[in-house]
Amino acid sequence: MLNAEPGAGGALPEPDAAAELRRQVAAFLAAHDPAATDPAEFLRARFDAGLAWVHYPPGLGGQSLPRTLQKVVDAAFAAAGAPAHRADRNAIGLGMAAPTILAYGTDEQKRRWLRPLWTGEEIWCQLFSEPGAGSDLASLSTRAVRDGDRWIVSGQKVWTSSAHVADRGILLARTDPEQPKHQGLTYFSVNMKAPGVEVRPLRQATGEAEFNEVFLTDVEVPDADRIGEVGQGWQVATATLMNERVALGAFTFPREGGMIGVAARRWRESPQLRTPGLHERLLRLWAQAEVSRLAGERLRQQLAAGQPGPEGSGAKIVFARLNQEISDFEVELLGAEGLRYGDWAMRRPEGADFYGRDAGYRYLRSRANSIEGGTTEILKNIVAERVLGLPPEIRLDKDKPWKDLPR
Repeated sequence: MLNAEPGAGGALPEPDAAAELRRQVAAFLAAHDPAATDPAEFLRARFDAGLAWVHYPPGLGGQSLPRTLQKVVDAAFAAAGAPAHRADRNAIGLGMAAPTILAYGTDEQKRRWLRPLWTGEEIWCQLFSEPGAGSDLASLSTRAVRDGDRWIVSGQKVWTSSAHVADRGILLARTDPEQPKHQGLTYFSVNMKAPGVEVRPLRQATGEAEFNEVFLTDVEVPDADRIGEVGQGWQVATATLMNERVALGAFTFPREGGMIGVAARRWRESPQLRTPGLHERLLRLWAQAEVSRLAGERLRQQLAAGQPGPEGSGAKIVFARLNQEISDFEVELLGAEGLRYGDWAMRRPEGADFYGRDAGYRYLRSRANSIEGGTTEILKNIVAERVLGLPPEIRLDKDKPWKDLPR
């Protein structure tokens, strides 16, 4: 196993490390025939071999290698027809919960949660936003009151993706209302099957309900499931949100992948629908998508050196705008046909399906892109303050106890 830290003395150069990883994958496949091994057992064994996420530490699914080498391992397993861990089904768990657990969890929590999270045996959701605390998340009112070695949690969360299929949720709750709103918060992992957890669907413009509202009524959470220190919740949640914005805004696509690939294929297949004006729009969107893709690649390379920064907020702004403009273009290209919507039916899918559905679905679903994962307005403030160094907005509630704030 390659267990040298990235950049540390004695670490193999990246081309040699890639060759060694391919050798490890070949040896693993020789011992675990994908066609004859139970998929869940195969994924567990892959995790234990350090071939899950190679940038994680040894013993936690990785080998402390540069993140850029992950594609080497993934490509080798895909070429062998090995079972995948369905990253699309557990995007919140893999893109948000896992890096937060790695950064702030105890050794016991990392051992307990990371393996079933990566294999997909446990699906995770995010319990952050509330009816009165969305963009201003720090004003949330869900309470967690300590009772010995457990916490009693009550409150309401909203816009919770995949809560209806989740096994666990990452929860931000208020533990000290005497403190200013950013200081009295604590971060937990909650068993979504525990007594007192109720999940209700929120029907969207698509007709479906991949989002939910979650009611927590005297839910018992062991103190062993607290992530980070008491009162450290805002710091831990910020790390989660930065990872979320990178996950949303810096997808790894090939050239002409993602939404722009769908629109370009539609253009090539429909010469009768083309106009000079639409051609100019497609060229502009294609160029912007390519710039966004290359910027996302650079952002992911920077992540290998440390924690995600505010740059992910900028990437997420661009992702949301481009998705919406590309879906607008596709509907207009189709003319009257673009106004049809194939199946407005109540379902509870595990997530959005931008590439397997029709243009009408993409148009409706992309409206949420500028809200989910942080609203565009809030992300612009983050970029202005933390990237451009502009003066922050005046905040009159910064030093007041949360209990004294008007609600």
